[in-house]
Amino acid sequence: QVQVVESGGGLVQAGGSLRLSCTASGRTFSNYGMAWFRQALGKEREFVAAAGWSGDVTRYADSVKGRFTISRAYAQNTVYLRMDSLKPEDTAVYYCAVGNSIAVVVGAYDYWGQGTQVTVSL
Repeated sequence: QVQVVESGGGLVQAGGSLRLSCTASGRTFSNYGMAWFRQALGKEREFVAAAGWSGDVTRYADSVKGRFTISRAYAQNTVYLRMDSLKPEDTAVYYCAVGNSIAVVVGAYDYWGQGTQVTVSL
């Protein structure tokens, strides 16, 4: 069975930084995409960032572009999300997803982690 595990969440003051990590295990992955979504309290889950097999293929939500950076360690089936200049509106549970594309919709992904909480205070 496939396991997807996120880590790195926590409490940070506005303007600060965090780095999230996600590792997928349980099978051999090839030509797959990895993505980050987030869900704030009372809101729908939304796309944050994604990276394909090639490190040159990435995409970001407009709300985080220029502040967040996604990267991958392909041999380790690991994806990172560097979050800088954090804002209170970034507060959410962040989820890692694995699939065959890097689409912005949740239905495009096959495997999900349990999420890691990110809280940004003023």
